[in-house]
Amino acid sequence: MSVDEAGPRRQPTLDTVAAEAGVSRATVSRVINGSTRVSPEVKIAVDRTIARLGYVPNRAARSLVKRRTDSIALVLREPSATVLADPYLASIIIATSQALIGTGVQLVLVNAENDAEHERLADYVRGGHVDGVLLASMHGNDPLPSILIRAGVPTVVGGRPDRPVPGLTYVDTDNVGGGQLATERLITAGRKRIATIAGPPDMTAAADRLTGYHRALARAGQQAGQVAYGRFTRESGERAMAELLDRAPDLDGVFAANDMMAIGALRTLRSAGRRVPEDVAVVGYDDIELARHTEPALTTVRQPIAVQARTMTELLLAQIGGHPPADPVVLPTELVERDSA
Repeated sequence: MSVDEAGPRRQPTLDTVAAEAGVSRATVSRVINGSTRVSPEVKIAVDRTIARLGYVPNRAARSLVKRRTDSIALVLREPSATVLADPYLASIIIATSQALIGTGVQLVLVNAENDAEHERLADYVRGGHVDGVLLASMHGNDPLPSILIRAGVPTVVGGRPDRPVPGLTYVDTDNVGGGQLATERLITAGRKRIATIAGPPDMTAAADRLTGYHRALARAGQQAGQVAYGRFTRESGERAMAELLDRAPDLDGVFAANDMMAIGALRTLRSAGRRVPEDVAVVGYDDIELARHTEPALTTVRQPIAVQARTMTELLLAQIGGHPPADPVVLPTELVERDSA
């Protein structure tokens, strides 16, 4: 009899596998869902039957059994335009996606810029639509981590929270040490009037880098220089550099708290007729790809963005798998010397 005469071949079902393997339907289900309540011999027999028949488990049914969605949310507390323009956030997204390759877990990208979106997001997560949450680029005393922890949702934060949250795992980089490295580079280059373009005051990474700046100057016996604030964008770096030149026209060194603001500062200095590094030395932070292509190439502090994202993802997956929240992780930073300082 031909295939056409016999009709299309039916896909094997859970019952088909159970009958062929000589076990119950419940036993097949336990093998598929990784239960330990099955002997090794039975597991081998069921696995072989599944392979021989070409049975594909129903993903939706498995999710109901496991009470999992096989997806995690990466929540960014920034406007969409900022996310698209910020190389740091883009690197976090890419590295997180790469860390999930081969895990069977999907990434859901969520922007929650304001409090109304925050509430909707909290309801969405509490409703069981994702198995866990990664949070990045938080501002101020963000309530979302506490909300998620109280709801029992596995959660890992990128960066140190503004205030301690019991039971919360976070992965940070040594921002105080990085700010100190950047400023020390300017000091060792002989700069005496060192200003800084700090990041948003409501972000712990920016505050910590500013602390590192002040610490380096104090240890060198230098007075704190002028501080202007930006938004981690190139445009805000341009404005902050112009403000610093107005306030301290004799400055000879600048530490910008991220590379995008440093790139903006280079543009303003060039427009003002200041040579870099002869007149004003500049150090950035992040070591984004563009830093090596500026004119002059940007001396900066490298933070391990890909390692941070991968570590966050691995710790979240471990929580989802039943492990307790890990202790906070702080990754080292390093100075990358180029031509601007």
